[in-house]
Amino acid sequence: MAAGRTDTGVHAAAQVVHFDCAGPIPPQRWPKALNGRLPPSIRVRAAREVPRDWHACFSACHRRYRYTLYNGRLPNLFLQHWCWHRYRLPIDEQAMASVLETMLGSHDFSAFMRAGSRRRDGITTLQEVRVQRQGDLITVELQASGFLYGMVRLLMGQLVAVGEGRLEAETLLGHWRNQQRVAIKEAAPAHGLCLLRVGYPQPVFAEAECYAGQPRFQLDISDPPLIRAVGSSDLVEGKDGQQHGSAQV
Repeated sequence: MAAGRTDTGVHAAAQVVHFDCAGPIPPQRWPKALNGRLPPSIRVRAAREVPRDWHACFSACHRRYRYTLYNGRLPNLFLQHWCWHRYRLPIDEQAMASVLETMLGSHDFSAFMRAGSRRRDGITTLQEVRVQRQGDLITVELQASGFLYGMVRLLMGQLVAVGEGRLEAETLLGHWRNQQRVAIKEAAPAHGLCLLRVGYPQPVFAEAECYAGQPRFQLDISDPPLIRAVGSSDLVEGKDGQQHGSAQV
């Protein structure tokens, strides 16, 4: 039994599962025993014995995801499997952060729930948000009591549209507050998303085993997108020496 489901293509740095077993293998030997039989894309980091009433999913008090955006002008082959490359427009990460801060707390997030979910309602608690930029890399971390089916990818698709200026923040907030799922059409691709960790009231694993899974990328050179004028190929040069579009996008 897993702590939660992830879409095909989504990464997990510290997914948690539990299983019942009867046999001579002690808990500390399970990682080695399992890793010898698993494909290279999956590795068991640690194992512990837990009470019989403990459940990987229902005992959890939070899940934390990180989405990585690459806002550089040119493709980067070393990042392509782990980031969503947005190269046409610069992204305003502060606009994205402002939207997320409005969503903190317990709310109905049905607007960001994919069809096919078996949940009776879309109520969940968004506990913490963090948006950071380092050069052309933007990371968005979301922590919640639980996430709806497809919630993070749908939300990230809309946040990027806000950051690029293609969608007004108030329009997005209106879709969310009024549960207008039909208006939410763009989902972020799976490969930029990673389940960072799962939290429990009483920690099961040491911090090094469940907090150090996904490394952060670092780029020393910034090469942001060019802003093109709508309906024109003309470009103007800004004070920073970068070329900018001559009309609002």
